[in-house]
Amino acid sequence: MKEPTLGNPQNTIAVLQKYNFTFQKKFGQNFLIDTHVLDKIIRAADIGPEDCVLEIGPGIGTMTQYLACAAGRVIAVEIDRALIPILEDTLEGYDNVRIINEDVLKLDLKALAEEENGGRPLKVVANLPYYITTPIIMGLFENHVPLESITVMVQKEVADRMQVGPGTKDYGALSLAVQYYAKPYIVANVPPNCFMPRPKVGSAVIRLDRYEKPPVEVKDEKLMFRIIRASFNQRRKTLVNGLKNSPELTFSKEEIESAIEKLGKGLNVRGESLTLEEFAFLSNKLCS
Repeated sequence: MKEPTLGNPQNTIAVLQKYNFTFQKKFGQNFLIDTHVLDKIIRAADIGPEDCVLEIGPGIGTMTQYLACAAGRVIAVEIDRALIPILEDTLEGYDNVRIINEDVLKLDLKALAEEENGGRPLKVVANLPYYITTPIIMGLFENHVPLESITVMVQKEVADRMQVGPGTKDYGALSLAVQYYAKPYIVANVPPNCFMPRPKVGSAVIRLDRYEKPPVEVKDEKLMFRIIRASFNQRRKTLVNGLKNSPELTFSKEEIESAIEKLGKGLNVRGESLTLEEFAFLSNKLCS
């Protein structure tokens, strides 16, 4: 296996110039140009020769080279057709990599895991385009793609949002959704100068370890998430009003008030002060 050659700015620039590549804003392209950060991601993702890794948005193949050296198999899904010939060039000699030119949100990842890894859990590693971070992560969880962990570079404030608890300004539907499916922890903060072109915001690497069984028991998962969304859609409103005004919910005001009273926090409680356990409790009460 060849040693990775990408990851330093000169080599990245040389590849981009060779192919006369222009960055596409619509794909949110920011390529990593820091070998220390790349090493940190591979270590944090705990990649070994028995692992099959799904990489989303490989770009010119910088992190793909590192992954290929550590993993048994790498599936790299890239939406930008212009990057495919570059990837075929930069990944030549890495015979454990498969490149797929596809929109990951439209791909049947469950079938892909079955085909590439016999249905065993994949590890996901990615430098995610910031504009579709949430749909990608939630899609992986909600579609029950077999996963062991997700280690991704995301916008710093999104990483913060994934791991905070009740009563903080960043706490919301994303925090609860991520914490229902996985245990999150931030691995490293990454400044803008580690990318080309430089993003306007700071970034962070976060690892999400998938729970075998969610930490709370809910009778109806989808209902709980409808309740959570309704609770945060109008943050300044009380929980009663948030749920009563939601087009996604059909409960009467009496049913809502009765369930909330059983929480023992009073009827003026707001959604942002509830824990995941309390949302599960409320959902189960409304379900029955």
